[in-house]
Amino acid sequence: MVRVAIHSPDTRLKSILAGALKSELALLELDDQQLRRALRERSGLDVLILDFDSNCSPLEGQLALYDEIGDTPVPIVVMTDDLRRSTAMEFLRRGAFDCIRKPPSLIEFKVIVGRAHEHAQMKAELDQARQAINATRGYDQLVGSSGRAQVVYDLIRRVADLSASVLITGESGTGKELVARAIHDTGNRAKKPFIAVSCGAIPESLIESELFGHERGAYTGSTGARAGYFEQAGEGTLLLDEIGELSLNTQVKLLRVLQQKVFSRLGSNRLIPLNARVLFATHRNLNEMTGTGAFRKDLFYRVNVMNIHVPPLRERTEDIPMLARHFLRSYAAEYGKPIDDIRPNAMELLVEYDWPGNVRELENVIQGAVIRANEGSICRADLPEHLQPLTVGQLETFASSNFEELLGHFKIELVNRALDDCNGNKTLAAQKLEKVHLAYN
Repeated sequence: MVRVAIHSPDTRLKSILAGALKSELALLELDDQQLRRALRERSGLDVLILDFDSNCSPLEGQLALYDEIGDTPVPIVVMTDDLRRSTAMEFLRRGAFDCIRKPPSLIEFKVIVGRAHEHAQMKAELDQARQAINATRGYDQLVGSSGRAQVVYDLIRRVADLSASVLITGESGTGKELVARAIHDTGNRAKKPFIAVSCGAIPESLIESELFGHERGAYTGSTGARAGYFEQAGEGTLLLDEIGELSLNTQVKLLRVLQQKVFSRLGSNRLIPLNARVLFATHRNLNEMTGTGAFRKDLFYRVNVMNIHVPPLRERTEDIPMLARHFLRSYAAEYGKPIDDIRPNAMELLVEYDWPGNVRELENVIQGAVIRANEGSICRADLPEHLQPLTVGQLETFASSNFEELLGHFKIELVNRALDDCNGNKTLAAQKLEKVHLAYN
């Protein structure tokens, strides 16, 4: 049953409507205090009827009351004896769902209340759908379901809408920039610019101009004015990647900007407000660098308000199959190749490798494997040589003279060959190896 609250100076209105509508609608009469509490708690109401009597209150007073309580998810229907079209349009312009003349037709009243309730329900469902989309938006490039990955996702959600500084740490190739993009895309700045700057790729002589911009003639060779990355980011997000590569001189200037929230272009005294959110990333240990004097402690404390550490791939090996298949689908579609899976023995090699280049190296390996593969699936032979176990021929020239080590490598090679011959079927491979064992005993 639709719960309809009525706010009216006419104490007879509720009883009149209740008597006519009987059990079709649940009517509740609210005074000013009850109305404000009900709207504040946002519970127990489906539709609100505001009854305005021009004899009791002028239009200005009615509009003032509406403005005071109008910011609510509960749809508001205005009932008024003011028959002017301009009055109705003014309420509609301010967000009222509809206006109804007083005294109301019961049929018209029921239709409008029903439509208002349906509208509110549809809006609530749409908001839930948007929230569900926003909960995953920005994670399309972050692949993994391991516990270590889930910790990173949780931290991203926690900081997404904040303006606090975030320091993203991790080895090269772990996806620090993807984490920064996820923070931006899932937060309230998603529709604003995202700019990523590699501090280590900019010469020291140009870093200040690149970050803060310059005016024409600010230095030799500057032929025109240029907005720096801080200015280009606007109200969006600026990622300063490899912040550990900044010189001490640049660190001082960056610290001043972060503290004062303003900066100026080279060659200008005009202060420009810092509106962008600044994120930081590095593969270096900034805490250790502060101990050697290579990184300022005050800047470290400023940028390390919140730390998100992206674990290396070797510490989340359970994510390797998911990541490998993700890259497989991407490059198979890009190159138009009918490859849709990775054979078990090839996947075993991927999982056993320690990936010093992390996710970036895995992506490059799968990209190359897709190029080398013919069709169907990626097999062990499609993977690069450095992932392959030693072959029998290589074992003959293997430097070690340790028999047990040689025998171990030989067994692995036999198992992998059997799996290849049996298209990854472990049962058939085991049967084949058993036959070999029996033949030599």
